Amino acid sequence: MTARRLRLGMVGGGEGAFIGAVHRIAARLDDQYQLVAGAFSSRAEVAARSGAALHIEPDRCYASWQSMAEREAAREDGIDVVAIVTPNHLHVPVARAFLAQGIHVICDKPLGLTLDEGRALADDIARSGCRFVLTHNYSALPMVREARNRVANGELGEIRSVEVEYLQGWLNERVELTDNKQASWRADPALAGAGAAGDIATHAWQLAAFVSGMLPETLRGELLTRVSGRQIDDEVFAEMRYASGARGRLWASQVATGYENDLRLRIVGTRASLAFRQQQPNELTILPHDAPAYVVTRNGQGISAEVALACRAPAGHPEGYLEGFAQIYREAAQLIRGEAMPLLPGIADGIAGMQFIARLRQSSEQEGAWVTWA
Repeated sequence: MTARRLRLGMVGGGEGAFIGAVHRIAARLDDQYQLVAGAFSSRAEVAARSGAALHIEPDRCYASWQSMAEREAAREDGIDVVAIVTPNHLHVPVARAFLAQGIHVICDKPLGLTLDEGRALADDIARSGCRFVLTHNYSALPMVREARNRVANGELGEIRSVEVEYLQGWLNERVELTDNKQASWRADPALAGAGAAGDIATHAWQLAAFVSGMLPETLRGELLTRVSGRQIDDEVFAEMRYASGARGRLWASQVATGYENDLRLRIVGTRASLAFRQQQPNELTILPHDAPAYVVTRNGQGISAEVALACRAPAGHPEGYLEGFAQIYREAAQLIRGEAMPLLPGIADGIAGMQFIARLRQSSEQEGAWVTWA
């Protein structure tokens, strides 16, 4: 397997699907994969057109993901790994089908619809012996990993507070009633499971946990629906209490008027604090207690040696969103080949995300009462 590109299949991501194109670009960036098969849509004509546009051989452009899993597993040149880029309700069923055939899985987030199905998937992964990677792409950005390293090595001292927010404004009106494909399924509880909580709050949650290295003992929060007539949450507030005494706050909104994709993280410690903003992904701000604040730049002076390995261009040449996905794909290839055990989000991150949604919903239904994490 090390002498060739990994054979990649894709479920979902056909014409008009934003995230499918992102995954395909990411898989190509380091030249570790070749897309050879797909079930790109539940509509046969769209699946066929999408496959043709992507130069997939007609006999490997499938009308269903079920037949794709079976037929690819039976081929001598079948796929090594499948990328799942469907709406949330299909993540777990599709993953289970391919794992049952011995095929590795790279899956978009969130993990699925419920905590129970996430735990069932964890059992399947353990039985299969296959690799499962969840594309929490922001945790693969070099400056996010630099932040994690600085927390882990004690540079911030004892953590006092963790604050994360993810603000978008694109659903400030009922865009789901238009022909916007991305909005329509995200506003359907049967397809999405959760609204802002699943789509962006899980990103914020995973980022805070990844960098701080902490999960809370208790949390409380609210799931709000700000736009009249909408059937799913579009804004989330949460507070966290950690065993160390640290406190946390999370705000995620898809109705924050005027905001584009503003994911921010602040961690405050006894010796220093740090701040990261996804819209400036090449910078990490460090604020020491007894010295001037300073900015560390991607591939610049002072970053960790292992973080430098995740940089694709010299300092001053911007990298961002697509490269974060590409790093996930690069490290997934290493993991599948057995070359390394990289720092990748996987089933544990996925289950934690589903648990966060479940606890948040529990608290919201109890008027914001504190609930235990475990």
